[in-house]
Amino acid sequence: MGSRVETWQLRAQFASGLSRMYGAEVPAYHTLVDVSSDVNRAYVGALRLGSLDRVTAERHGALRVGTAAELAQVADLFAAFGMYPVGFYDLREAASPVPVVSTAFRPVDPDELALNPFRVFTSMLATADARFFDADLRGRVERFLAQRQLFDPAMISRARRIAADGGCSQAEADAFVAAAVSAFALSREPIDRAWYTELSAVSAVAADIAGVTTTHINHLTPRVLDIDELHAAMTARGITMIDDIQGPPRTDRPQVLLRQTSFRALAEPRRFLDADGTVSDGTLRVRFGEVEQRGVALTPAGRHRFDAAMAAEDPAAVWDQHFPASDAEMAAAGLAYYRGGDPDKPVVYEDFLPASAAGIFRSNLDSDTPATDGVDDSDYSRQWMAGQIGHHIHDPYELYEKAACS
Repeated sequence: MGSRVETWQLRAQFASGLSRMYGAEVPAYHTLVDVSSDVNRAYVGALRLGSLDRVTAERHGALRVGTAAELAQVADLFAAFGMYPVGFYDLREAASPVPVVSTAFRPVDPDELALNPFRVFTSMLATADARFFDADLRGRVERFLAQRQLFDPAMISRARRIAADGGCSQAEADAFVAAAVSAFALSREPIDRAWYTELSAVSAVAADIAGVTTTHINHLTPRVLDIDELHAAMTARGITMIDDIQGPPRTDRPQVLLRQTSFRALAEPRRFLDADGTVSDGTLRVRFGEVEQRGVALTPAGRHRFDAAMAAEDPAAVWDQHFPASDAEMAAAGLAYYRGGDPDKPVVYEDFLPASAAGIFRSNLDSDTPATDGVDDSDYSRQWMAGQIGHHIHDPYELYEKAACS
């Protein structure tokens, strides 16, 4: 049977396999990883939020699916890697709305995160929102999605068994991880040009999800210790970055939550099928290279202050009015999580910001169409999603509270 492979080792193998595949598909990803590593070595003296090995190895992926049934399969697949749904994100409510609702699959135990902190932000198309999809288009989209099969049922069954057993043999691990990685490769199957174009008029993200018969990793994100330095270094290498860094402003005060930026989505070769049956070559700009800098996790009280600061016209100008100058003051005021209440042991923010995610999505598009005026009578919520996928969706605050007490 060979040696047993534990859940965290499966997760590490999966993350490594995806990284190799994505790097082959998007070569600029290697540049992003190299520059991130250079910055991290230069700033290691300021490292307080995890070890250098963890920060350098850390990745998060992004995935998009079309239906709750597809999301349920993703949940079953990721459970085999010890990754469980955490949080509910509604990107329709962001300043730059995108017609998706999302969760993030990641380890929920601090020790598991320390072993391998891979996470995948996973979005589902919100076809029931009439502000984006009228009745006719919704029906056609849902029929299209119902006819496709993203994942081999045998692979999902194997994932359920591995999740229940908490691991598997090395031989089974190699075959299972290889199958899982290949399920997220970019397809070379021709795309129906008219259908993709129609969906693009609603949202480029909608087209990326429902305009094709497969799914793919949209980006893999390394973690960096100084994202402003990374942005400058990538630009110096001739890589076109998006204009802004999403999330809280740069500050000399404790860094909180999450800051993100990316290089612009690159034109990738794709094949298109026209109405007359001819297939021609073209390009799409869908996938981009995101990078992130993580800070301390905020309590609900801290998040309230964060939201107030970010609502200002210039958050950097008012930041000092909302947050104190030191971790000790942050801990004393109950604004952030620290292990055992020790300000020298901040709990890393492991999750995401819907406004930042939507901002990254939209900033990488050539154009996108806003939602139409109208009433949203859909019932998307964390409870709805949990029921649909058959998995408990963890409350991030409960996980941070547990980590702080560990």
